[in-house]
Amino acid sequence: ILLTVSDTKGKSLTKELKDAEAIPLLGLEVGAEADATIVGFEGKIKITGGSDKSGVPMRQDVHGGARKYVLLSPGVGLNKAETGTRKRKLVRGNQITEEMYQINCRFDGIIPETKEEKPKEASKEKPEAKPKEAPKEKTEKKPKEKKE
Repeated sequence: ILLTVSDTKGKSLTKELKDAEAIPLLGLEVGAEADATIVGFEGKIKITGGSDKSGVPMRQDVHGGARKYVLLSPGVGLNKAETGTRKRKLVRGNQITEEMYQINCRFDGIIPETKEEKPKEASKEKPEAKPKEAPKEKTEKKPKEKKE
């Protein structure tokens, strides 16, 4: 399961959870809070949504963990629809199951910088100056003669 965690500043972090690590999340519903030690932070994370292995989105107002066809107006699960139109679409319920591929969460604090990000900042230093090559002389192109 991929766990995408966003903080209050807009920064996000994606972590892949193995089967044993994902057990505390199974059975939770969209809107529920969980302990952030799963990701390695102190505090709480709030589940905001997700999708299953075939890309079907979770919907907060559909109960259970099953996939269902629901009559939707524009919003979660139905994009690019005119105002007033409704369409029957496949969505997943609001409960996390083993079939989930991605879970989106919101962290109540600020995500601290990881060790992996610090070397990237150091690599932004100015590269070594390379000697410039002499400009190449331009050769004039002759117009092609038309054959009759």
